[in-house]
This record gives sequence, structure tokens and C-alpha cells, in this order.
Amino acid sequence: MLKFAVFKNIVAAFVVATVLVSCSSESDTPIYDVVIGGGTIYDGSGNPPIVGDVAMIGDRIVAIGDIPTGVTHNYIDATGMAVSPGFINMLSWAPTTLMEDGRAMSDSKQGVTLEVFGEGWSEGPYSEDMAADAQARQGDIKFDLTWRTVGQFLETLEAKGVSPNVASFVGATTLRINQIGYEDRPATAEEIANMQNYVREAMREGAMGVGSSLIYAPANYADTAELIALNKAAAEYDGMYISHMRSESAGLLDALEELITIAREAGVPAEIYHLKASGIPNWGKLDQAIDRVNAARAEGLKITADMYTYPASSTGLNASMPLWVQEGGHEKWMARLRDPEIQARLIREMQSTETARNQWTDVGPDRTMLVSFRNPDLRHLIGKTVTEAAEIRGETPEQTAINLILEDDSRVGVVYFSMDPENIAKKAVLPWVSFGSDAGAPATEGVFLNSGTHPRAYGTFTRVIGKFVRDDGLMPMEEAIRKLTNLPATNLKLRDRGLLAEGYYGDVVVFDPANVRDNATFAEPHQYSTGVLHVFVNGTQVLKDGEHTGATPGRVVRGPGWTGWSN
Repeated sequence: MLKFAVFKNIVAAFVVATVLVSCSSESDTPIYDVVIGGGTIYDGSGNPPIVGDVAMIGDRIVAIGDIPTGVTHNYIDATGMAVSPGFINMLSWAPTTLMEDGRAMSDSKQGVTLEVFGEGWSEGPYSEDMAADAQARQGDIKFDLTWRTVGQFLETLEAKGVSPNVASFVGATTLRINQIGYEDRPATAEEIANMQNYVREAMREGAMGVGSSLIYAPANYADTAELIALNKAAAEYDGMYISHMRSESAGLLDALEELITIAREAGVPAEIYHLKASGIPNWGKLDQAIDRVNAARAEGLKITADMYTYPASSTGLNASMPLWVQEGGHEKWMARLRDPEIQARLIREMQSTETARNQWTDVGPDRTMLVSFRNPDLRHLIGKTVTEAAEIRGETPEQTAINLILEDDSRVGVVYFSMDPENIAKKAVLPWVSFGSDAGAPATEGVFLNSGTHPRAYGTFTRVIGKFVRDDGLMPMEEAIRKLTNLPATNLKLRDRGLLAEGYYGDVVVFDPANVRDNATFAEPHQYSTGVLHVFVNGTQVLKDGEHTGATPGRVVRGPGWTGWSN
């Protein structure tokens, strides 16, 4: 499939060149496939906008400026509208939702043209046992897991047909499970060497670098030296490190220091996944974290971050439990939870304020909302807090958390209302912060309605424009567009993406700046954003007048180490 993808790109470039040459030989004006005319063009650079036209032939932008009318097969009048590069979702959990519905409806309707995966977990490298386990633990969405590497998975999506482009990091969690399983112990020299070889393989396939999620088991069992070693392998291919750090609460500053150390020692850029100070006791730490990142950047280290645009996070109830109870994998976790003596110890520790990583005490069961279950019999609790569910069930909140995990045979999806709204605004304007949904790309139909979700799945990117720029005046539009497009593209070292410029891929969004808005709420999250009118991916229109066209032109976007680059 790699050779086929290369062939497709060569053919596309040849077609564009041929059309331009033939047209220019017949007249001074080529016939364009698409002209977006009269819009206010935000090119992604952060420069002030211009009013003009954007023309595309095939999958590329070929002209920007004043283009004569009547020289195109598809003219879009963008008068009064904003025209920008496609938005990049730096933290996407869309692999499963794309296998069910390749349209990526919630993101397509926001102008997202690239989904970036790999927060600790990636779709490879899988051993046969890992693949069988992943297949067996599928929920409502089921599919044949036919791939074994990150590159093979991305090619599977492209061959299946998806609307957005797709890219991925290789997950440090996946690497560790592949070599070590779920044990809490240091990796041996041989295991580290094997993991490094898997990193090299993923980088040659086009991975962006190494991604970690150190707040969870078994990822947390990796020490700093192991993570440095993995990133040294990525550095050989000009990759980067991106991390859900070891703590986002009491241990935030120590966790940040670890990320900076990894960047320095491995010689890689590093990005913080969803920068935050979680839990009311820790809100004041954000200023110190920002100062530390600025100091590291002044030192010459390339440290960046991304964020989502809401004051609540979303993960599982496992984040409220100490890591020792989860050691050994899912079945051993379930077995421990069934043991009365272990339950008693677990409840004591969940209630303890001595644990640095403790969502239970920092956030609390009354600020933890249940959003997804595998077990249909539990879905009546969706939208309720753990405290409310405990009252319904006649249990303590701690016992309810344990029992729900056992009854659902899963970590149970929840939303933690853990962040300071003022901190959200403070992060949004930082010049080195981009945006990611930390969610899938569902639709308001079918199997997706079996579960609740976080509104960030439907509104992360439109919220930047509609709330942060228009309603709150936090930053000018051109800066917001830069942070949604060229900043992440530059951090990822993408070729010919992230700007509206001649020769760049035709990933283009047309939106109404006066009316774009996120409509999803925590109470009713399955609601599409509005105000994004037209979206093009690789020159093909996937959204027209706000409605999906059904087109699936998304491609695999490769990182700097891909062996298929011709130069």
C-alpha cells in the first residue's frame, strides 16, 4: 500500500502540472477545478488577512489573489466569509469512530482536515496476542483488526475511505505492552532495544514521533530513562515527543520537569498534551508551569503544548484509582476489585489526600459525570454524577465507582469538572499552544448515540473562533487561525500543509465568522457545530453549505522519517 500511496501522489502532481502547462499554452488563464472567490483570506501565517480568491487544481492550491471569474468548474462565493487552511486536531481519538463512519462528522463540520492519533496508545505495533485482545474487547463498534503496525493501520483507513487526513505518533504504552506486558518493573536492556527498533520502524512508516500517557497504567511504570531511550530512536528520524504527563495535578511541576529533561537528553522537540492544572488545590500551579515552559524555550528547547477548550477533562474512573490496583492488565484489575480486603484498602487510598495523583480528592465524585458504558443496563446513569448514581444505588460514592467498573467490565467513561475557566483563557492565548479535541469524531446518529461524550468531540475548534475570538476577544482571528493550522503543522514538520499558499495541499475551510459556534453541551453533547460552510480536503469538497458531501479523500500524512520521501 505504501507504493500505491506514493504512486497516487506522483500521478496527482503530474496531472496538476500537465493541466497548468496545457492551459497556459492555450491562454493566459488556466481552468481551475475550484475557485473560492472574494473571501477574507487568513493564510495561517498569523499575518493580517487579505480579501481575494483561492484557486485549486487537483489536490493543490495553485493560485491566490485576484482570479478572473468564469475560469473554474466550481466557483464558491465567499464574500463576507473567512477562508483558512484546514484545522489540525493535535489530539484525536478517532481511530475507532473512523472505522465505523469515515466521514468524521463532528470534526468535518468544524473544519478539521487532519486527525493526529497516538496519545500513549497507537494502533501498533501489535503482537498477535495484543491484536486478539484488542479485537475481543471491542464495544459497540466492531471491525476486523487486520493490521499490526501504525503505518498499516493508517493505510487501512485511507483504503477504507475517510474524509479527513490521518497521522499518528507511535505510543509508548503500546510499545511497553508489546515487550513487557502490564508488569510494574523497569525494562531490560534487551526490551528497550526492541522498543527502539519498533520506534524506528514506525518512524520509517511515517509516524510523527513518540507519544506517552504517563498518568495511566502500565504507561506509568516506564521510568524517565526508558522514555529518553525511545525518543533517542525517534530523534534519528527528526521525530518529536508528545506526552500526557505523569501528573496534571499536585505533581504537575515535577512532571513538566521530566518532559523537559526528556527533550533535552533525547534531543527532540516535546509537546504537552492538553496542558492543564487539574483540581482546585492545583489551579495556581498553571502560572508556574507556563513560566517554566517559557524558560525552557528561552534555553533553546522546542517545548510546545496543546489544549482543549473546556473546563472539564474526560477519561475513565481508573484515573481516580491508584496504579497498583491496575497492575497486570484488565483481568487482574477486575480480580483485585472483587477482593473485599483489597476493596477496603482501595477505598482508603481513594479518600486519601496524600496521593499526588488523585482525581477523587482533587475533583470529587460530585464533579465527576458518567458518560459511557459498555453494559446497556447501566446507560440510564449517563449524565449523572457519581454522587447521584451512588444515591440512586444506595451506596457510597467509592463503592459505586468500584461496582460500576466491575459491572461494566471497563474503566467507565467519565467527565471530570476539574479546571479553572480563567486558566482556560490564559492558556488559549499562549503563542506556543495549539488545539486538540482529545475525543473521537462521532455522528449524531446510529451507534454513537449509545453513549454520552464530552462536548469537545463536537465543539473544540469552533469554540476557538466563536467564543475565544468573537465573543471573548481573547485574540485576533489571524492568531487563532495560526494556532489551529500552521503552528501544529510546523511542530509536526508536515510538508505542504498548514498554510494557504501556492503548491500546498488543498485543505481549505470557509466559515462565517459572525455565526460560527459550538452547540454541544455537557447535558446534550451530541450536537453539531454550525457556521462552517465549506471544507476541502486534498482539493475535494467534503462539506458543502454545511452538509457533508459523502466524499472521503483523506490520506495518510507522513512524518519526517518516512522512507517514501523523494528528497
